[in-house]
Amino acid sequence: MRTVLTLVSTSCLLLIGCASDRPASGEETTDTDAAAPATAFSIAEHDQFEAPWALEFLPGTDDLLITQRTGGLMLRDQASGEVREVSGAPNVDSAGQGGMHDVVASPTFEQDQVVYLSWVSSSDDGAQGRVGRAELNLDEAELGDIEEIWQQDPAQSTGHFALRMLMHEDHLFVTSGDRQESDLAQDLESNLGSIVRLTLAGEPAPGSPFAEDSDAAAGLYTIGHRNPLGIAADSQGNLWSSEMGPEGGDELNLIIEGANYGWPEVSMGVHYGGGEIPDHSDNDEFEPPRTYWVPAISPGNLLIYQGDLFTGWRDSALLGGLSGQNLVRVELDGESAEQVDEWEMGERIRAVEEAPDGALWIATDAGALMELRPPRD
Repeated sequence: MRTVLTLVSTSCLLLIGCASDRPASGEETTDTDAAAPATAFSIAEHDQFEAPWALEFLPGTDDLLITQRTGGLMLRDQASGEVREVSGAPNVDSAGQGGMHDVVASPTFEQDQVVYLSWVSSSDDGAQGRVGRAELNLDEAELGDIEEIWQQDPAQSTGHFALRMLMHEDHLFVTSGDRQESDLAQDLESNLGSIVRLTLAGEPAPGSPFAEDSDAAAGLYTIGHRNPLGIAADSQGNLWSSEMGPEGGDELNLIIEGANYGWPEVSMGVHYGGGEIPDHSDNDEFEPPRTYWVPAISPGNLLIYQGDLFTGWRDSALLGGLSGQNLVRVELDGESAEQVDEWEMGERIRAVEEAPDGALWIATDAGALMELRPPRD
């Protein structure tokens, strides 16, 4: 392990829009007036992994699970630093943006040792996202038989899977990207371009907001999403999701049951190549982002901080930028959001997770696992 004290704060140079009110059609975002404070993190660099994608601290243990997009599940003993590969992980199709994706612990992990996994595999109709659950034997670093509980509709493209998961109020929420078939994000018969709400057994949760449409895909909770690579809940129980826009127009959305977030009909970005997309407006039927970014930061995931180690950060949204190669902090206030800090990290940030002691652990596309703490005196 190598520990360095690195100054990584910068002025907020991005154009951002804080959309606590619905933006008027064609409204432009403006430079933020406030620069991020001169803050240093104490950064400890730990192990290297192959394309790490998600991190999960296992309740009641000293263990951290790390998924590797190219395949494999790794178990790190935080006390000793020992890393073992977990046997029994599913075979994956890692073409394009596919592969092993998210991992979350069961709400009752300390009793049942069950973890939930999302991954991509091949099917006759194209690549397909899947969710399954299995018991994890920590002593043997071994998964039991995986029970597959949900399937994303297959598509021929190998992009925009999303497949982030959240345990919230005894439900499992799964983000489902549009798979680069953007029109399907407005098609209730498809589960692409949506967030789905399931029971812990993978059944559609009772009380679907789209139940009046008998042809609606099972479990739909919200629609109109492009590539929602983050989902988290704040201390008030509000759900939030981060979403990659097209060229610009990345979003932080307040997730409201039954809402339509507009993709591909509206966006604060443009199509690659410059093709125009109508902005959100007061006159449309779509739920606008609470904050958006132009140019893009490409948020790889979303964490809502609940610790005390970083003073004043509780209920802040933390987003790791892929193209932005940055870490962004957004203050949440009820149903509104405002970016307050941005730190240049110099690497594509794929995952940000909060440790039990409040430290931040970050995984990068280059394979680094880093621990961030407040600066030493």
